[in-house]
Amino acid sequence: MRAYQMFGSMPPERAAHVLGALAEKAPATYTSVLAAAGAAMKARPVFLKRQPPEKRAEAMRRCLARVNANALAEEVLATYFIDCRKELLTEWLDLVGLAHEDGILEADAPPEPPEPELREKITAFLGAGAEDEDRRLLLGAFAAQDAVDWPTLEAALAG
Repeated sequence: MRAYQMFGSMPPERAAHVLGALAEKAPATYTSVLAAAGAAMKARPVFLKRQPPEKRAEAMRRCLARVNANALAEEVLATYFIDCRKELLTEWLDLVGLAHEDGILEADAPPEPPEPELREKITAFLGAGAEDEDRRLLLGAFAAQDAVDWPTLEAALAG
Protein backbone atom coordinates (compact mmCIF):
# COMPACT_ATOMS: atom_id res chain seq x y z
CA MET A 1 0.00 0.00 0.00
CA ARG A 2 1.34 3.43 -0.91
CA ALA A 3 1.39 6.36 1.52
CA TYR A 4 -1.47 8.19 -0.19
CA GLN A 5 -3.59 5.03 0.04
CA MET A 6 -2.90 4.86 3.76
CA PHE A 7 -4.36 8.34 4.19
CA GLY A 8 -7.26 7.41 1.92
CA SER A 9 -8.22 4.50 4.16
CA MET A 10 -7.44 6.29 7.43
CA PRO A 11 -10.45 7.23 9.58
CA PRO A 12 -10.84 11.02 9.95
CA GLU A 13 -10.27 10.87 13.72
CA ARG A 14 -6.99 9.03 13.23
CA ALA A 15 -5.82 11.54 10.61
CA ALA A 16 -6.76 14.39 12.95
CA HIS A 17 -4.62 12.80 15.67
CA VAL A 18 -1.59 12.40 13.35
CA LEU A 19 -1.93 15.92 11.96
CA GLY A 20 -2.45 17.38 15.44
CA ALA A 21 0.79 15.78 16.62
CA LEU A 22 2.56 17.21 13.57
CA ALA A 23 1.18 20.68 14.26
CA GLU A 24 2.69 20.50 17.72
CA LYS A 25 6.07 18.84 17.05
CA ALA A 26 6.74 19.46 13.33
CA PRO A 27 5.03 22.72 12.40
CA ALA A 28 6.94 23.11 9.11
CA THR A 29 5.59 19.81 7.79
CA TYR A 30 2.11 20.67 9.05
CA THR A 31 2.28 24.01 7.23
CA SER A 32 3.32 22.23 4.01
CA VAL A 33 0.28 19.96 4.22
CA LEU A 34 -1.98 22.91 5.01
CA ALA A 35 -0.67 24.77 1.93
CA ALA A 36 -1.10 21.68 -0.27
CA ALA A 37 -4.65 21.16 0.99
CA GLY A 38 -5.44 24.80 0.30
CA ALA A 39 -4.07 24.49 -3.23
CA ALA A 40 -6.07 21.31 -3.83
CA MET A 41 -9.22 23.12 -2.72
CA LYS A 42 -8.26 26.25 -4.69
CA ALA A 43 -8.36 28.16 -1.43
CA ARG A 44 -5.79 30.05 0.55
CA PRO A 45 -4.26 28.34 3.61
CA VAL A 46 -5.73 31.14 5.75
CA PHE A 47 -9.20 29.88 4.83
CA LEU A 48 -8.30 26.41 6.12
CA LYS A 49 -6.75 27.82 9.30
CA ARG A 50 -10.08 29.43 10.13
CA GLN A 51 -11.98 26.15 9.78
CA PRO A 52 -12.81 24.04 12.83
CA PRO A 53 -9.99 21.56 13.57
CA GLU A 54 -11.99 18.52 12.43
CA LYS A 55 -12.91 20.09 9.10
CA ARG A 56 -9.33 21.31 8.53
CA ALA A 57 -7.89 17.86 9.34
CA GLU A 58 -10.36 16.20 6.98
CA ALA A 59 -9.41 18.56 4.13
CA MET A 60 -5.75 17.81 4.79
CA ARG A 61 -6.41 14.05 4.91
CA ARG A 62 -8.27 14.21 1.59
CA CYS A 63 -5.35 16.10 0.07
CA LEU A 64 -2.86 13.49 1.31
CA ALA A 65 -5.10 10.74 -0.10
CA ARG A 66 -4.57 11.96 -3.66
CA VAL A 67 -2.22 10.03 -5.96
CA ASN A 68 -0.19 13.12 -6.82
CA ALA A 69 0.36 13.81 -3.10
CA ASN A 70 2.13 10.50 -2.46
CA ALA A 71 5.55 12.12 -1.90
CA LEU A 72 4.05 14.54 0.62
CA ALA A 73 2.13 11.72 2.30
CA GLU A 74 5.39 9.74 2.64
CA GLU A 75 7.07 12.80 4.15
CA VAL A 76 4.20 13.31 6.59
CA LEU A 77 4.35 9.71 7.80
CA ALA A 78 8.15 9.76 8.08
CA THR A 79 8.08 13.05 9.99
CA TYR A 80 5.31 11.82 12.27
CA PHE A 81 7.32 8.79 13.33
CA ILE A 82 10.69 10.57 13.49
CA ASP A 83 9.45 13.63 15.39
CA CYS A 84 6.38 12.40 17.26
CA ARG A 85 6.82 8.64 17.80
CA LYS A 86 10.58 8.13 17.67
CA GLU A 87 10.55 5.53 20.45
CA LEU A 88 8.21 3.34 18.42
CA LEU A 89 10.26 3.79 15.25
CA THR A 90 13.54 2.92 16.97
CA GLU A 91 11.87 -0.11 18.60
CA TRP A 92 10.94 -1.46 15.14
CA LEU A 93 14.33 -0.69 13.59
CA ASP A 94 16.17 -2.31 16.50
CA LEU A 95 13.88 -5.33 16.40
CA VAL A 96 14.63 -6.02 12.72
CA GLY A 97 18.31 -5.19 13.22
CA LEU A 98 18.59 -2.20 10.90
CA ALA A 99 21.42 0.25 11.54
CA HIS A 100 20.07 3.72 12.21
CA GLU A 101 20.98 6.95 13.87
CA ASP A 102 18.13 8.23 16.01
CA GLY A 103 15.53 6.65 13.72
CA ILE A 104 17.18 7.61 10.42
CA LEU A 105 18.30 4.55 8.42
CA GLU A 106 21.99 4.36 7.57
CA ALA A 107 21.42 2.16 4.48
CA ASP A 108 19.60 3.54 1.45
CA ALA A 109 17.90 0.24 0.60
CA PRO A 110 17.84 -2.06 3.63
CA PRO A 111 17.80 -5.77 2.78
CA GLU A 112 14.77 -7.80 3.81
CA PRO A 113 15.41 -10.26 6.65
CA PRO A 114 14.64 -13.96 5.99
CA GLU A 115 10.87 -14.53 5.71
CA PRO A 116 10.27 -16.68 8.82
CA GLU A 117 12.34 -14.34 10.97
CA LEU A 118 10.58 -11.22 9.62
CA ARG A 119 7.10 -12.71 10.12
CA GLU A 120 8.02 -13.55 13.71
CA LYS A 121 9.26 -9.99 14.32
CA ILE A 122 6.16 -8.45 12.76
CA THR A 123 3.96 -10.55 15.06
CA ALA A 124 6.07 -9.62 18.08
CA PHE A 125 6.01 -5.90 17.20
CA LEU A 126 2.26 -5.79 16.64
CA GLY A 127 1.58 -7.90 19.72
CA ALA A 128 3.74 -5.77 22.03
CA GLY A 129 1.18 -2.96 22.00
CA ALA A 130 -2.02 -4.26 20.45
CA GLU A 131 -3.91 -1.17 21.63
CA ASP A 132 -1.45 1.20 19.88
CA GLU A 133 -2.79 1.95 16.38
CA ASP A 134 0.55 3.51 15.45
CA ARG A 135 2.26 0.11 15.35
CA ARG A 136 0.34 -0.99 12.26
CA LEU A 137 0.61 2.50 10.78
CA LEU A 138 4.39 2.44 11.28
CA LEU A 139 4.74 -0.90 9.50
CA GLY A 140 2.62 0.38 6.63
CA ALA A 141 4.62 3.61 6.40
CA PHE A 142 7.86 1.65 6.48
CA ALA A 143 6.69 -0.69 3.70
CA ALA A 144 5.41 2.26 1.63
CA GLN A 145 8.85 3.83 1.30
CA ASP A 146 10.36 3.58 -2.17
CA ALA A 147 13.68 2.41 -0.71
CA VAL A 148 12.08 -0.52 1.13
CA ASP A 149 11.25 -3.54 -1.00
CA TRP A 150 10.10 -6.13 1.53
CA PRO A 151 7.39 -8.33 -0.06
CA THR A 152 7.02 -10.36 3.15
CA LEU A 153 6.12 -7.23 5.14
CA GLU A 154 3.67 -6.07 2.47
CA ALA A 155 2.02 -9.50 2.38
CA ALA A 156 1.77 -9.61 6.18
CA LEU A 157 0.10 -6.19 6.26
CA ALA A 158 -2.31 -7.09 3.46
CA GLY A 159 -3.32 -10.36 5.13
